[in-house]
Amino acid sequence: MTRILLIRHAHSVANDRGILAGRSAGVILTEHGSKQATDLADRLKGVAIAKIHISPLERCHLTINPLLKKIPVKSRPKIVITEDLSEVDYGKWTGKKLVSLYRDKLWKIVQERPSAMYFPEGEGLANVQVRAMRAVHTAANESGLQIIVSHGDVIKSIVAAVLGTHMDNFQKIVIDPASITVLDFDGSDFRILTLNNTSTPIAELAKIDGRKRPVRALLGGGAGRKGK
Repeated sequence: MTRILLIRHAHSVANDRGILAGRSAGVILTEHGSKQATDLADRLKGVAIAKIHISPLERCHLTINPLLKKIPVKSRPKIVITEDLSEVDYGKWTGKKLVSLYRDKLWKIVQERPSAMYFPEGEGLANVQVRAMRAVHTAANESGLQIIVSHGDVIKSIVAAVLGTHMDNFQKIVIDPASITVLDFDGSDFRILTLNNTSTPIAELAKIDGRKRPVRALLGGGAGRKGK
């Protein structure tokens, strides 16, 4: 059994300015985002991390740095920079203000039929989901707790796939900056243990069940966690 934490980068200067940053270089965190990153490290206190799979973009690395600083150098998990976790290639839309994109004729497709959306000179959202799930399955085949640090639309596509919902429901999923979504993988399928968590200490949910038998979904919703 593998547990995977999906973490979106903290609030960035592009988020603050309402700009679609895409894969632009030099997109750092705002002061608020830096605080979110520090809070994230506190929320992950006591979590034994085996490996971190991370987007190559700077804002993701800045988000995870406070956590790494709290871990002794000899105990730090291996970090794997993964192109499959990079932000969507928004093509010609990269760097534009969101308010200006609302008027684009393709905006309606993004909102209503994202599975059909191909960004001009960029990539399609359906392709994003394929590469994102490739990264998730790579992490799921590792041992120990895995952390994935990526971007909002990438994580939304992962959640849609795990839920088995059509990509056209992608915009109904909310993934906030510095949020944590926890996945459980039993060797054949995924479950979501928490979604878009932005405030709760996560150590309890990050514990990997030592039982060899996979945990199945229970009728009636199950009995919950002890003491909860």
